[in-house]
Order: sequence, then C-alpha cells, then structure tokens
Amino acid sequence: MNMTDERAGGAAAPVDVLTDDESDGRPGPRDWLWLPRLGLTLTVGAFSALVIGVAGLVLVPPFLEWFEQPALQAWRTVLAAVVVQGVPFLLLGTVVSAAITAFVSPRLLARVLPRNPVLAVPVAGAAGVALPGCECASVPVAGSLIRRGVPPAAALAFLLSAPAVNPVVLVATSIAFPGSPEMVFARLGASLATSVAMGWLWLRAGREEWLLRVRRPSEADAQGAPLAAFLHGLRHDFLQAGGFLVLGAAAAATFNVAVPPAVLETFSGSAWLSVLVLAGLAVILSICSEADAFVAASLTGFSPTARLAFMVVGPMVDLKLISLQAGAFGRAFAARFSSATFVVAVLCSALVGGALL
Repeated sequence: MNMTDERAGGAAAPVDVLTDDESDGRPGPRDWLWLPRLGLTLTVGAFSALVIGVAGLVLVPPFLEWFEQPALQAWRTVLAAVVVQGVPFLLLGTVVSAAITAFVSPRLLARVLPRNPVLAVPVAGAAGVALPGCECASVPVAGSLIRRGVPPAAALAFLLSAPAVNPVVLVATSIAFPGSPEMVFARLGASLATSVAMGWLWLRAGREEWLLRVRRPSEADAQGAPLAAFLHGLRHDFLQAGGFLVLGAAAAATFNVAVPPAVLETFSGSAWLSVLVLAGLAVILSICSEADAFVAASLTGFSPTARLAFMVVGPMVDLKLISLQAGAFGRAFAARFSSATFVVAVLCSALVGGALL
C-alpha cells in the first residue's frame, strides 16, 4: 500500500512501504521470488550440461584426431622446445635486470665514462657487458643517465648494447647454437658495432630538442623501497617478456610448419631478402633478448647471417621498444632513432655475418 508525505507547496509524494504483514511475521509475496528463479537456473543449467555433453560426444573424437596430425605434432614440439629452453634464461635475465634497476645507481656508469663524448660512446657500449638488462629496463636507465648529466650519445649507446651483449644473452646464444661459437662472437661484434655507430651518429646528427620529454623521477619513485622495486620489476618484466616469448615461439613453430619449403628457398636464395625478412620479423615479434636466440635457432630455413640479423635487430628495435622510447623521449625521437637503428643493425649484421659465418 502507499502513504503520502505532505511537503512544502502542498505536493504529496508517494512513499512505498512494505507489503508484508509485519504484525504477525508472515512473509509477503516478494519473499518467495527466489523459488521460480532457482527453478529457472536449474533448468538452464541442466539444459546447458546436456548440450555440452552431446556436443562433446560428437565433436571431441574428430578434434582429437585432428590434434594428432603430424604437422600439429611438429608444431607442438617446436613450440615446447623453444619455450622450455628460453624460460630459464628469461627468468635469469629479468632477475638481473630488476636487481640492477632497483639496487644499482645509474651514477655508477656516469663516474666511469670519459668526459669526451666521442670516447664515452664505446665505453658506454662496452658497459652493457658488465651491466646487463633487458630491453624494458634499458629505456628508463638511459633516461636516468641523461638526467644525471651523461652525454645522450653515451646513454643511447648503453640503451642499445645492454640488452644485446650482456652475459645472459651470450650464454643463451651459445646454448641455442651448440658447436657454433662463431655465432656468439658474431652477435657480440655486430651488436657492439651497432650501438657504437648509433652513438656516434647521434653526436653527428642528433638534436637536444628530440629529448625534451625525458621525464623527471617522481617522488614515489625516489622514495620507493629497493626491495619493493625489485619485486615489482621482476614480476612485470617476467610476465610481459614471457608472453612475448610464447608468442614468438608460436610464430616460429607456425613458420616452420606452415610455410612451404619453396617459399623458404625463395627467401634463402637472396642473401639480402632473407636478412630483411628476419629483421622485420624480429621487430614484429618483440621477443626478449634472453630468449630470442632459441627462436632464431629454430628458423632453420634461413641462412646464419639472416638469423644473426634477427638476434641483433630484435633487442634494439621492436614494437614494445618503440612504444617505450616514444613514451620516455617523445615520438619524434622514437621515429628517427628506431628507423636509423634498424638500418645500421641490418648493415652491421650483414657485414659481420659475411665475415664470420
């Protein structure tokens, strides 16, 4: 029933009250609405279970037969091999990267650099061997170095070399290519040459206004506990890089199974075309540098030089790095720097690969 409430102006507004008979405690009509709802839920659930059961009996046997086809079995084998081989090195690399980001001050590198920018570039590039880090961590570290007065050319050389020439990456490469130490030396040489060349190119043609978006550290970052920063960085980097590893492994397995041999012969027949194809694939897949060697090793239809280009270009130019650089330094910088790095990395890979492989 309704009651009215006299308000200012003489208007009467309806006020809802309970329809239950509260005087004797008997339930009202609304208290029994759960019964039809429960019956409807049980009916829908039983019908859904029946439909799923019938569909399973009809569809599962053909699906299992399709799942056991030789091509799909080969795809699963390649995928599992790449992931199982790459995950330990991915975990080790993200642990080292998170520890450096949380516990090592960027001032350490600034102290050992020569004041002459021309000499500071190769020193910063070589420092990537001693201060490893993944691609995701290299961008904020480079920005922090620039804020602390390190020449941008040296900081950018370190940004490119750290994820490409650190010990974890080199050891992973040696395991991915057993019995081929020349591949490890070729990767080291081509990656260092690319990072140093890009540093010197920045000295020659770079402009300070392209780095106007170098961000200042926030108060929360400055006051954060190192252990908390380490755990956060480890969790973030491993989960993100692990996803890219699985994606890259699936793409490599699909490529090996689905692409006809005639197509591979077309690419492998042209030295430059095969290099450009794998270099572009590295940009798209965006695989972490600690695991990309295992994906490169699985691409057996391509030449060693092309697979070298895949490992040199990937840690320096990929989709996630381009987005990180655009956010840290600005889109103008990311567009110019990534394009130039891709060209230099391809050229260095071709030259070093032609000499050593």
